[in-house]
Amino acid sequence: MNEQQISLDRMRYIKNKASSNLAILAILFDVLYFVNLYKSDVGAYYYTILIGASIIYNLIFLLAAFLASEGIKIYNENYCYILIVIGVVQFIRIFIMPVPAHNTYIEVVNTVTREMESVQVMKTPQFIRQIIYLCASGICCLVSAYIGIVRSRKLKAYEATLGEEKRRD
Repeated sequence: MNEQQISLDRMRYIKNKASSNLAILAILFDVLYFVNLYKSDVGAYYYTILIGASIIYNLIFLLAAFLASEGIKIYNENYCYILIVIGVVQFIRIFIMPVPAHNTYIEVVNTVTREMESVQVMKTPQFIRQIIYLCASGICCLVSAYIGIVRSRKLKAYEATLGEEKRRD
């Protein structure tokens, strides 16, 4: 047995931890994103149906990513496609909440002077953090899916050769 065949044979008995851990890391980045977003309180800007939809999507994302992390751990290729979809959606989300909030100014009452002033809803440092968190989450999902697809196909091909050897004997 050569090294490559030994590593393929080991895959039958060990879990795909790299893909699973990347999916969990994607969850962590998403949690950082929504904690950073939901702690914002600028006037009534965030009190819309969009923030409610964002909360529901975050719950769905967390559940789907965790389910995918468990499924991908056992080399099930179908869960990789879930990770691809939610990874792409993480990039799309940049244009749903952070970009409009960064480009919007609202009028609020200054607590000291009691006068109206124009305030940017999402300031640049928070905007940059939001972009980093969503991009990191999306990248983790996509890389996890890629590794999962490659490894599950290798394992499936190896197991097929084992089945052919048994039939020949």
